[in-house]
Amino acid sequence: MAVIRPFRALRPPAERAQAVASVPYDVVNTEEARALAAGNPLSFLHVSRPEIDLPPGTDLYSDHVYRKAVENFEKLIAEAPMEKEAEPCLYLYRLVMGQHEQIGVVACCSIDEYDDNTIRKHERTRRDKEDDRTRHMVMLRAQTGPVFLTYRARPEIDEQISGAITAPPLFDFTAEDGIRHTIWRITDTEGLVDGFASVPLLYIADGHHRAASASRARAELREQSFTHTGNEDYNYFLTVIFPDSQMQILAYNRVVRDLNGLSQPEFLDALKQQFTIIENANPEPPERGHWSMYLDGKWYGLSLAPDATLPVGTVGGLDVSVLQDRVLDPVLGIKDVRTDKRIDFVGGLRGTKELERLVNQGKAAVAFSLYPTTVAQLLMVSDADEIMPPKSTWFEPKLRDGLLIHTI
Repeated sequence: MAVIRPFRALRPPAERAQAVASVPYDVVNTEEARALAAGNPLSFLHVSRPEIDLPPGTDLYSDHVYRKAVENFEKLIAEAPMEKEAEPCLYLYRLVMGQHEQIGVVACCSIDEYDDNTIRKHERTRRDKEDDRTRHMVMLRAQTGPVFLTYRARPEIDEQISGAITAPPLFDFTAEDGIRHTIWRITDTEGLVDGFASVPLLYIADGHHRAASASRARAELREQSFTHTGNEDYNYFLTVIFPDSQMQILAYNRVVRDLNGLSQPEFLDALKQQFTIIENANPEPPERGHWSMYLDGKWYGLSLAPDATLPVGTVGGLDVSVLQDRVLDPVLGIKDVRTDKRIDFVGGLRGTKELERLVNQGKAAVAFSLYPTTVAQLLMVSDADEIMPPKSTWFEPKLRDGLLIHTI
């Protein structure tokens, strides 16, 4: 069963919500965060990326950075001012981007269920990133950004949500990127809690490091507690849970800086050993099992040769895996995309024009446009207890940090 728990959110007043809300800490670097927060002392980036208020070049993992996060958090609480709900609530969070709309339930989920794989994963986490968010949570005694979960949609939950969003919202604003964020507060929580009790499994879509860090923070805080009962707030982590039927995954494309010592004709000849290649292709692949490649000002279409066989297993047949196993590794010499500095990733709305720009300006030698990984593939990989290659999924639209905070 999926345990969801109402919580007493720490949140901004409605008139300050847009000013406080910020993009997730891990989708921007320091300079991008500094630019986004410029002139806005209420931006939650001052808490999630506190190095923006310290001298350039500051070590991101220094004691000074975490102390600055605490200082900025306390300042925001006082100046927004942030309010804490009198009673535990659930919330509904609607995202609208163009014609796409999705509505999820904001709740706290059980870290026990994360640890025992009732909440399933598809991505490996990095220790340094876990260390960072674990320390951030423990020092703030708060989870400031939600983990993005999904589940196989159930009509009875859909019906409850449809009825609840007829009420006036708590927050409703359109961010500078054009995405509309609307949040409703649910004080009568029993129906949704019972509805999710019949959901057998939840799945992490995005936020593996936040979830892993919440588990580690729980272990650390439990060690410090003399009266641990299992009911403390630190035993739960902040989530937004969307039905799989509403999820949107965009392509996560690749650019490579050089051809691994090959000339362009040699590179194309190497690809012809594995793929059927056509010239003047569409920049976006038409379906799974096809790839588009931008090289020397021209788009090529790649599809596996008719006699090609895919490895047994769920992950091996993913388009990102085939590209890695048949092009990036054997031809371009990229063994580990997490550490190799010759490869970079272009996700989400930046699209194929960004791939063309990087190659045309000489910042990359070749670019690959992929068909998006599907939600069904994500669920299958998670159910098989397998791990997707890094940078396999790019979810849009993105949730905002700072709107609903879970104090621990």
